Order: sequence, then structure tokens, then C-alpha cells
Amino acid sequence: MQHHTLTPHGTASPRPSRRRASRFTGAAAAVAAVVALTTLTGPGAHAADNPYERGPAPTTASIEAARGSYAVSQTTVSSLLVSDFGGGTIYYPTSTSDGTFGAVAVSPGYTGTQSSISWLGPRLASQGFVVFTIDTLTTLDQPDSRGRQLLAALDYLTQRSSVRTRVDSDRLGVIGHSMGGGGTLEAAKTRPSLRAAIPLTPWNLDKTWPEVRTPTLVVGADGDTIAPVATHAEPFYTSLPSSLDRAYLELNGATHFTPNSSNTTIAKYSVSWLKRFIDKDTRYEQFLCPLPQPSLTIEEYRGNCPHTS
Repeated sequence: MQHHTLTPHGTASPRPSRRRASRFTGAAAAVAAVVALTTLTGPGAHAADNPYERGPAPTTASIEAARGSYAVSQTTVSSLLVSDFGGGTIYYPTSTSDGTFGAVAVSPGYTGTQSSISWLGPRLASQGFVVFTIDTLTTLDQPDSRGRQLLAALDYLTQRSSVRTRVDSDRLGVIGHSMGGGGTLEAAKTRPSLRAAIPLTPWNLDKTWPEVRTPTLVVGADGDTIAPVATHAEPFYTSLPSSLDRAYLELNGATHFTPNSSNTTIAKYSVSWLKRFIDKDTRYEQFLCPLPQPSLTIEEYRGNCPHTS
């Protein structure tokens, strides 16, 4: 294809002068440099900037959806194969083209089994995480024991499980309901290398957590009579270091057992929190900062913005 330049009169000149050709070459080089810079710093550069980003750019609809962009498989871990926790189910993205994924272990509450929190497995996994919903050694285990079991489950997941090659052992988190929620705080205190903790309507006799160094989202329920927010979720949150990336979400019109059923608000902010801190995916910051406002499903939301981790 022959390139032309325009004369001052608007006519095409197929033979530019050497000076004009030089200018044309220089301009082309400048344009190429700008294009290259734009490519490196534009929206398409996320993967290069952050190798842990997984999935398409998020929208409100995508994080509220019952399923994310990844197809999910699952595998069962028999309690006969492990001794430090009660076995469970691993949910994981079937894709092998995106490298490894961050992972999270999830504990049920007092008298509960993994079935009570199983909805979180495929929902979170479909957003790009390996999720291990566990049974505890006994249904009566206390929070400190549940914390140890969550860590044992993560160790199994990253070291012995059939999907261990799919998991990035440096990007791990914990979630738990009720005494399992208290267990997430115990786990985070014990292992500060954890990237995220999400206690759901948590219960624990220990009310102060200044030792925690893991970004923590505490989820309470305004109608909780078993672990009332005034004596559990709120003091847990306020006792976390003020310098920590932390948030407090109080569900509106909810009870202690709300986390036992599929819940869009819990899922929305859990996905955003895990993405932001396990994957360091700042595309999800928009859903956490500015702080969400009270709504039909949110009684109150507190936190520190912008996040630093």
C-alpha cells in the first residue's frame, strides 16, 4: 500500500521530500511509543501488572451472580484420610490455563457440618478460588480448635490434596460461621501470613484481637440473638488494629443463621474481600471503597479506605 502526505492545498503527494520523510518517520516512532506505553498501562495490562488477577473485569452483576465465570469441579476428602480435621469437599475451577489460584478454607459453626456452609464452595470457586469446606473433628469443637483445623485443612490442601498444583500456597484465607467465625480469628492470629479472614456472625469468648495482622471482614447480623453484634462482631472488629485493612458489615433483617443459606450480600462482599486481598486485585476496590451505604440488606458498614495492602 502506498502512503501519501497532504500538501497545504490538500492534494496528495506520493513522493514526500527527504525532510518530510524524516519527520514522518519520527512521528510514526513517537506514535508507536505512545501506543506501546498505552498498551502497558491501559486496561489490558492488568495481567502484567498483577499476575494474580483471575477472570474478567468485575461488575456489580458479576459479583452478585450465583455463579462466576469459571466452571467448577469438586472432590471429596474422606475423614479417614486426615487426622487434624474432619475431611470435607474441595471446589476448584476446572480451568488450567490461568495458572494457580488463591485458596480459602471454610468452617461450619457449633453443631454444624460442612453442609451448612457448602453453598459458599461453588459460589466462591466460580469466581476463581479453590475452596475447601470442612467438617470439624466433632460438631461441638470450640473456636480455638476450629482455628487449628482450618489451618490443618489449608496445609492438607496445599501439600497433599489432589489439587495442590492448582493452589498458590502463598495466597490463602479462612472463612467460618459462628464458632467457625471465631475460629477464623484464631487462625489469623496464629498464622499472620494468611491474606484474608472473614468471620460470619462469629462467636468467641475472646473479645479482643489486637494480634491479628490479616485483612479481616467481620460480618454480623442485626437480629443475631446467639452471638449478638454488641458482644461479638462489633467488639471483634473494633479490637482489630486500626492500621489493619478491616471492615465491619452488619446485615439488615438477618439472624445468626443467615450465613447457612445462599446470600447475595455475604457473597458479594466476600468475593470482593478475597479478590482484593488474596489476589491483590484492585479492580474490586470499587465495591469496598467508598464504604457501602445502608440499604435493604446492609444495616451498617464500617471500614478503612482506601485499603493499603
